[in-house]
Amino acid sequence: MSNKIAGENHPAARRAARGWSQEEVARRAGISRAAVSSIETGAVVPSVQVALSLAQVFECSVEELFAGPAEPRRDNVWAIEPEGPVAGYWEVPEGRDTLRYPVEAVAMNPFPPDVIVSGGRGKRRAGGGRIPTLTVACCDPAARFFAGEYEKFSGVRLIVLPRNGRGALELLKRGAVHVGGIHAATPGEPGANLARVREVLGRGWVLLRVADWQSGIALPSGAGRRSVAAIARGTRRWAIREPGAAARDLLEDLLGTGKPSGRVVAGHQQVADAVQAGWAEAGITVQLCALEDRLGFAPLRVEGLDFVFRENLLEDPRIRKLVALIQSRAHRQSVSCLPGYSDCRSGLMQIS
Repeated sequence: MSNKIAGENHPAARRAARGWSQEEVARRAGISRAAVSSIETGAVVPSVQVALSLAQVFECSVEELFAGPAEPRRDNVWAIEPEGPVAGYWEVPEGRDTLRYPVEAVAMNPFPPDVIVSGGRGKRRAGGGRIPTLTVACCDPAARFFAGEYEKFSGVRLIVLPRNGRGALELLKRGAVHVGGIHAATPGEPGANLARVREVLGRGWVLLRVADWQSGIALPSGAGRRSVAAIARGTRRWAIREPGAAARDLLEDLLGTGKPSGRVVAGHQQVADAVQAGWAEAGITVQLCALEDRLGFAPLRVEGLDFVFRENLLEDPRIRKLVALIQSRAHRQSVSCLPGYSDCRSGLMQIS
């Protein structure tokens, strides 16, 4: 997610011409290396004080340093291509650009779309405009509550795109979203999230623990108490998560042999809804969804949910607010009130 400015006057070009590293520029300007990186990629607009410091380092004026041929402005460009008919979309300002995000999951977002599409025509919602926005791809069923919490804390809108861990990392790799959620880490494999990020994205990424949650098997409310082994043997119709979901991997590990029989659904809540509706006998989901649908629940393992974003975005005001919120006492209290969630590691940060 960047709006890179090209040209011979750009700080990156001037730094390269002198053979300096980002660390050297940071030392001379009295700022962090991450700030230098963010300014060079266009992720952050420098403050007046920082701009003056950089201009002094490169022995030029601020106007000379940051002037350059303006790139064409991109408006009405899909950041994520719609997979079918579009009922509405959000408009997200990113630098000089305005990017479109199709509405995919109303239930995960407390914010209405900026544009409603009907009969092939878009109608802009009253009061719309270039609203500061952070985009997050994740499958956390509590994302709607977190989005509201973040908006109140930061004044920035948070749009949630429903994706499993693999899908979230792919969107991050493409630069289509600011933040992605992954929850492969367990007490037995605490470094699984970090390993997955390094495998798919490489280095230069931050992992920020949002919460730990209880994952397990959702069962009909009258199913009675059975062992996990008995449930695995006796279930013929599963609500199955899509490939790439941690719940899909967990189910296949549980069954051991062959592919599970049943219907594929996308999302933790959809698994619980399938069991509640009766066309699935069981499914892997998080405890929160099972309890909300008044289902039985057999716990399997605790999983750690991390938000992942580029290290150079640490200077972005939206990301700074995100980190501050997740590391706050108020967030920990909110997490601890959610059934099956734990705040014991909330706010811990790793860099790949």
